[in-house]
Formats: sequence, C-alpha cells, structure tokens
Amino acid sequence: MLNRLGAAPGAVHAAAVRFRNATVGYDRHPAVHHVDGDIEPGSLVAVIGPNGAGKSTLLKAVAGLIQPIDGEVRVEGCPRRRIAYLPQQSEIDRSFPIPVFDFVAMGLWRTVGLFGAFRRPSDVRVAEALGAVGLAGFERRTLDTLSGGQMQRVLFARLMLQDSPLILLDEPFTALDDSTAEALLDLVLRWQAEGRTVLTVLHDLGQVRAAFPTVMLIARRVVAFGPTDTVLTPAALRTARQMTEAWDDDAPVCRHDGPDHRHAAPGHGHAAHRHEAAP
Repeated sequence: MLNRLGAAPGAVHAAAVRFRNATVGYDRHPAVHHVDGDIEPGSLVAVIGPNGAGKSTLLKAVAGLIQPIDGEVRVEGCPRRRIAYLPQQSEIDRSFPIPVFDFVAMGLWRTVGLFGAFRRPSDVRVAEALGAVGLAGFERRTLDTLSGGQMQRVLFARLMLQDSPLILLDEPFTALDDSTAEALLDLVLRWQAEGRTVLTVLHDLGQVRAAFPTVMLIARRVVAFGPTDTVLTPAALRTARQMTEAWDDDAPVCRHDGPDHRHAAPGHGHAAHRHEAAP
C-alpha cells in the first residue's frame, strides 16, 4: 500500500538546510553572495527573484551538484544522495527514447540498486505513482512522445518514488496548463503536510502568495527571507530588481568582512555598475 507520496509507508525523517555565509557559483564566478539563514524541517519555501538572481544556482548548491565558493551549505537529516531534485525541463535530454516506466523506476534506485532486479512490488509502485499523477497507461510511451505537461507529471512520479525528506523543485509549474499546475501543486502541498522540506523556485507571485508560507527573495544576495506577507512587499521587490540590474557579473568574489556586510548595497565590494534602475 502506498502512502500519499507514492512510496512505501514509513516515517519521514526531518531535513533542514543551513546556509553559513555561503557564496555559490561556477568556476569561481559567484552567482549568489553571503547567504545566511536556516530552512527548518518541514518548511515549504518559495525561492523567488528576478531573472539572473541566482535561484537555480542556489538550489544546485543545496542538492550538492556544485560546491560553495565560500562558506557552507549544510543539509541535515538527509544524505545528499537521497535529495529529490527536479531541474528545469530545459536541462533534461528527452531525445533518448526511454520508456516512461523505466524513467520513473529510476526513482527506486536507492531501494533496488542501480542494477537491481525489479519485482512485482516495485512494478506496482511505479504504476501507482503514474496513476497518482494522472498518467496510468503511459508506461510504454517514450519520453520523446510526451507533451511538456505530461513530462512534468512523469518527473513528479519519479520524485514520489524517491521518498526523500528534502525535495528541491526548479520552476516546476512553468508553461503548464492550469489543471496540470494545480494537480502538481497539490502534490507539493501533500509532501509538506507529510513533514518533508520543500524548496521551490517560482516566478508566479500569485501562486506564491496563495500556497507558500515562507519566501526567500534573492538578487545575488538574500534581500528578504521570512513569512510571505512580510517579504512580498513593493519595496523588497523593487530592491531585488535594482540589485540584479546593478550587479557586475565580472566582479571578483568579495570578502565577508563583518556581520553587516551581507546587507550592503551593490557596489560595496562587488564592483557594481553605477546606474539607477527605474522604480
């Protein structure tokens, strides 16, 4: 019998994420600077910000796909190999004609091993996960034949079988029709209700206000982090836009010289361009 996540019944262990003066990026090229804060077990957090703010990079650092340039991104209560991570669809190669069943079954690798034999209980779990996302009967379809919405449902089915206490979603509802987005959002809310910690990169502020109790607003640094109604203010959103527009992508990594450094405006240690963004 499956629980609501689609995995075998069992206690969900709490997972937390701790940022300690974390600067993350690629090849010593920082994308997000001096992140400090805690995401407590069972939290449902929306990560928002303008394009180029570093949201996806921060999520990859939590997933362990990239290492911090400086500081620490620590995950507690969930080994990195167990984290359930959903990248943007543009990062997934769908040209290889793998059947939907086989793709979703990859979510069970922790249980059966990469080369383990699938038995009847595993087959049932894959089928039930597909049924839970409205894709019963799609087992033999190949990924290259799916629509964008169908592919996203398949990705969610695979996440179900990972049974992870920490779930990272990068723009999971982009370009989906309303009914698909609502169905997948319902799954996210169920995961959090089960005690899982969920971080989701989002753009739709209406969706954030309606469903996400906590928001991290970033623009190359954390602009605001806390309850949604205190973060999503016109002033904070304007600051985030101006921060991203003003940042110099070629600036070197700056040093964290004091407790107030992370609150400095662009130009204090980041070699920002000196121009005013429109309000």
